[in-house]
Amino acid sequence: MSSQTLSVPLITHTISDRTYIPSHIYTHPCAISLEHCTSLKHLHQIIPLIIKNGLYNETLFQTKLISLFNKFNSLEEASRVFEPIEDKIDAMYHTMLKGFASGSVLDGSVLSGAVSMFCRMNVDGVKYVVYNFTNLLKVCGDFRDVRKGREVHGLMIVNGFGGDLFAMTGVMNLYSKCGLVFEAYKMFERMPVRDLVCWNSMVGGFGKEGFVKEGLELVREMGREGLRGDQVTVVSVMPCVGGVGAVKIGREMHGFVLRSGMEGFVNVATSLVDMYCKCRCLGTARLVFDGIKGKNVVTWNSMIDGYAQSGEGAEEAWSLFQEMLNQGVKPTGVTIMAVLVSCAVLGDLERGKFVHQVVDQLGLGNDASILNSLIAMYCKCRRADIAAGLFMNMQSKTIVSWNAMILGYAQNGYVTEALDHFCKMKLQNLKPDSFTLVSVIPALAELSVIRQAKWIHGVVIRGCFDKNVFVMTALVDMYAKCGAVHTSRKLFDMMDYKHVTTWNVMIDGYGTHGYGKAAIDLFRQMLRGVVKPNSITFLCIISACSHSGFVEEGKQFFTMMKKDFAVEPSMDHYGAMVDLLGRSGRLKEAWDFIQNMPVEPGINVLGAMLGACKIHKNVDLGELAANKLFAMNPEEGGYHVLLANIYSNAAMWDKVAEVRNTMVNKGIQKTPGCSLVNLKNEVHTFYSGSVRHPQSKRIYSFLETLLDDIKAAGYVPDTSSIHDVEDDVHEQLLKTHSEKLAIAFGLLNSKPGTTIHIRKNLRVCSDCHNATKYISLVTRREIIVRDMHRFHHFKDGMCSCGDYW
Repeated sequence: MSSQTLSVPLITHTISDRTYIPSHIYTHPCAISLEHCTSLKHLHQIIPLIIKNGLYNETLFQTKLISLFNKFNSLEEASRVFEPIEDKIDAMYHTMLKGFASGSVLDGSVLSGAVSMFCRMNVDGVKYVVYNFTNLLKVCGDFRDVRKGREVHGLMIVNGFGGDLFAMTGVMNLYSKCGLVFEAYKMFERMPVRDLVCWNSMVGGFGKEGFVKEGLELVREMGREGLRGDQVTVVSVMPCVGGVGAVKIGREMHGFVLRSGMEGFVNVATSLVDMYCKCRCLGTARLVFDGIKGKNVVTWNSMIDGYAQSGEGAEEAWSLFQEMLNQGVKPTGVTIMAVLVSCAVLGDLERGKFVHQVVDQLGLGNDASILNSLIAMYCKCRRADIAAGLFMNMQSKTIVSWNAMILGYAQNGYVTEALDHFCKMKLQNLKPDSFTLVSVIPALAELSVIRQAKWIHGVVIRGCFDKNVFVMTALVDMYAKCGAVHTSRKLFDMMDYKHVTTWNVMIDGYGTHGYGKAAIDLFRQMLRGVVKPNSITFLCIISACSHSGFVEEGKQFFTMMKKDFAVEPSMDHYGAMVDLLGRSGRLKEAWDFIQNMPVEPGINVLGAMLGACKIHKNVDLGELAANKLFAMNPEEGGYHVLLANIYSNAAMWDKVAEVRNTMVNKGIQKTPGCSLVNLKNEVHTFYSGSVRHPQSKRIYSFLETLLDDIKAAGYVPDTSSIHDVEDDVHEQLLKTHSEKLAIAFGLLNSKPGTTIHIRKNLRVCSDCHNATKYISLVTRREIIVRDMHRFHHFKDGMCSCGDYW
């Protein structure tokens, strides 16, 4: 047969016994044109020629037309050719079924059409061939319809194809696509002969479902059976390697690629880039990336996403995105989502808005995944209002959309809005998942209301999330931030598996409550277990030591961090060490520590030093720290206030005036003291000296009596923090501090014996701290105050901090 002869199934001079086909038809120009047809448009141009030459009713042409229409995904036109044919041959049925199997998964009629065609073949007496079953299995897998897939599997066995290698591979692929990877593996094990396609398919199935260890073991087994992998093997196994961060195995596979000469294949090289990125070897990934010729958009996406997900490579991700655009490579949705992560990490609103414009230009504005990424980006860039607008206009909100918005509100301090959206989501019969709860629980933690903490705990239990380590970790953290650190420990001890974050929040909880010894004991217990501490663990334990005055232990843990666990100190660790030394009064040692740092001290380090100088009234070191600090132009005005207070304590009034003039000139204002108390589902806010509360007269009257009572018990007002006023005004100003007003309100409006919970936005002043101890004594009430740094539990005239804060 010549190269121009049309090739169709069962080619003879007669097809099916009903039609004799003259040999010249195979070489007819129309037949040759069909053989070389490359598009639907081209096919439509050929059909009039076929009709004009009287060939439309020829079986050969009808079969080929059906095949080509299916090939170009025009099932409707294929059916128009197929249906009117009176005496259909089997090949036409087979071709139609194959067409349905090749149809788009976005077309919901594809699966039903394939099943109908399969059933019709049985009715019309068409003899099944193995490809009918594999095609139908493919479409069942594409639509993840495992029930129909099992029925087809049964029919395949009944029709005698149960042992066919090709058919068994089709069943294996069905189960893999439906997420039943171990069902697929059972089929794989039953195969009498397994070719490379089977192995690759099984490895890919394990990798796709996250069973990376099983996938890697299969690759090893493949090698033991003497099978040499190909491109598909490499591309299939790399997600497994990246999934477990097995960079050593990844390098071995890289060597195999080089020895096999496959490094020139873009898909193979791209899989290497992706693997190295997931193994956090960004330098190696970039070397491979730069060496790839003819990069496709997937290659660019892998490298950009690798940088974005690393956190530290956000700037590189943005630069690569710009380079991608400059080279004329059209971004995809994956590109957009990756680069939005980098914008979120950088907190760069302008770049985020630019990407938003690119989204609109690409026509991706209705893509739910991209909208979710935009919402997350805007929230990270402190523009929850823009995120809320996008969320409100979404046509179909998924659970991911709700989670992104709830988390965004929580991260931006809009606690009420976060809880409101959580309730709205439940009203729409959307069941919260673990991500929803991990988003909303921190919002409740910020409210620090124990009753609401118990409510969300109930939601967790009723939703059967009490075995989810991340949800339970969020609960442990929430109870600690609500002042119930002992409840946190109970939940902690009940957990079967603890993530490193679980240990971190429990250690941090003990630290912020002033239970330094408990924090140290828990940290040492962690060291004896299988979970290894990370950089956050060391930050928590050093901070816990700082809050409780365990200076030597804190220094020991700082040394241990790098020496025993190869954790490089960050600026936060240096800041915690300065706070540890400075708070304990070792100001000279703290300053020497700063001078010997291997990096330039950041704002938090110098801020900790300045705060320590204020506590211990050291003017000289305070000035040195302040001068370095102000050179960095911090946005926080509290540092100027600290320096002014240092000068005030030393009666250096000209210096105080100088600092205040600087604040006025720069438009820096002191943050007003604010205390909050929750009562009967309502948050009551008090500012120092405020008289706007409806119960103000009653509160001030009660406070006068209360102060008289605690003076009788031994309280003496500390006026050292108030300057530039007459002596008789000192005490009056102290009376109006926000926490005193909040405590008085709480006492007036709660039952005897009830614990009072107060939140304050600043550090508790020494006078209020002393006064609250006496109030707890004379009222026999426990008062829990959460300030900007820690908790104070006042009971029976004592504070949990031991006056060390």
